[in-house]
Parts: sequence; structure tokens; C-alpha cells
Amino acid sequence: QVQLVESGGGLVQAGGSLRLSCAASGSFFSIRDMGWYRQAPGNLRELVADITSGGRISYAESVKGRFTISRDNAKNTVYLQMNSLKPEDTAVYYCNADILVSLRASFRAYWGQGTQVTVST
Repeated sequence: QVQLVESGGGLVQAGGSLRLSCAASGSFFSIRDMGWYRQAPGNLRELVADITSGGRISYAESVKGRFTISRDNAKNTVYLQMNSLKPEDTAVYYCNADILVSLRASFRAYWGQGTQVTVST
């Protein structure tokens, strides 16, 4: 059973920093894209950043220059360093990964349980 386990959320003042981590565990053959999404109350879930297995990165316009995504393929882990946080960054952050569990299967998307990030004024 594949699981994505997130950590690192919390409460921080505006201008502060947080680092999120997400580790994939279980039995699988390969991880393709990994990324972070967020969902604020009343809003749709939106892409924050993602990174391919080859290291190609994309960011939402709202976080460019403040957030940095990275991954450690040896640890099956993706990170999100969030600096200069703003109150509008407040949301539940979800990890996402495209994972191949069997050579007879296809890549499919897995989600973490979500971690709350709250930025106070």
C-alpha cells in the first residue's frame, strides 16, 4: 500500500518561513512527477509547485520567488521551502505524486493527508 506522509505545517507570522516534507512509502517501482497543492476554505484545490523526476520545475505565479520545491529521489521525498509567507498562503497543503506500483499497471496519482499552514498577520 502506497502512502504519502506529509510533515512540517504549522502556524507562522507573516514574513516567516516553513518547510514541508512529503515521503512516499510502501511498495512501488517508480515515482514520476511530485508536487504540492493547496486548498483554502471556499476555494478549489490549486497547484503550488511541481517537479518532474528529471528536475523540471514549475510554480504558481503567486509563489514564484518565495517558494522552492525540491526532491530527493533516493529518499522518495519532496520538499517545499516556503519563505516570505503571507496570510493569503493560509491553506491545507497536499502532497501529490504519480506512482507506478506494478509493471503491469499505469502511473496513478496519490495524495497525502494534508497539512495545515496558517500565516498570521
